[in-house]
Amino acid sequence: MAEKNLTLVTEFLLVGFTDSPEWAFPLFFLFLFIYLITLLGNVGMISLIRVDRRLQTPMYFLLSHLSFMDICYSSVTVPQMMAVLLELRATLSYTRCAAQFFLFTFFGSIDCYLLALMAYDRYVAVCQPLLYVTIMTQEARLHFVAGAYIAGLFSALVRTVSAFTLSFCGSNEIDFIFCDLPPLLKLSCGDSYTQEVVIIVFAIFVIPASMVVILVSYLFIIVAIIQIPSAGGRAKTFSTCASHLTAVSLFFGTLIFMYLRDNSGQSSGEDRVVSVFYTAVIPMLNPLIYSLRNKEVKESLRKILNRAKLS
Repeated sequence: MAEKNLTLVTEFLLVGFTDSPEWAFPLFFLFLFIYLITLLGNVGMISLIRVDRRLQTPMYFLLSHLSFMDICYSSVTVPQMMAVLLELRATLSYTRCAAQFFLFTFFGSIDCYLLALMAYDRYVAVCQPLLYVTIMTQEARLHFVAGAYIAGLFSALVRTVSAFTLSFCGSNEIDFIFCDLPPLLKLSCGDSYTQEVVIIVFAIFVIPASMVVILVSYLFIIVAIIQIPSAGGRAKTFSTCASHLTAVSLFFGTLIFMYLRDNSGQSSGEDRVVSVFYTAVIPMLNPLIYSLRNKEVKESLRKILNRAKLS
């Protein structure tokens, strides 16, 4: 028995859909559809921002990077989900699982930081409109985004090293659809206290820290909106933040449910549904949220479609 416990895991077996094999093909085509819409929507958003000069502002500059991250974020996980569905299981080497975890954490961290930066951008636009041009300069935008990428890289690197210096022995079956932290921790054996503390500390610098920036920014925005005398002015000002607030609520709501809660007694099926939502559905919804709830994007899209009809 002792020898079995000392057998180290060299590969992982994803078995996230083995309990419902009859749903494999319907879910495969559903994920394929979601992934194609995600690519189309986000590439379209990036192209629209680059083509239309009216959209080449700090807010849309950040949005273009968010769209790029959504493409990368979704591409790390959704194809893997489809592979699991086709075979009802998928074997990943130790290195490949670590690489997927690193990329997933890297792109997800940058997503959080970009949403925080967009909240700060809205704060400056609403609360300090006269200083907006001097604060959100092109140089400042580049520094902000570079900082998000560097912070995401550092956080992902530390969390990946910490997670994969854990000892994995015994079962190598991950009852999930990709290499994520909660199912990996369930497979670890031995003393993992130090690694878990490091992972939690660096996680605090991603989700909670980003949320603090967003909450403080919107607190000042709400105070500024309340002080606007006319109802029309209040509605117009709030409309500039509505799409971002919707995206933030969806993304951070699912992250909090998945990572900042007590996992004891939670079912793997419940976790799979939540993970599908924030890795596949939200990247697909973001372009729709920012286009359907944003007047400037709708006008730009309408203008391009009219040009296409005339030509």
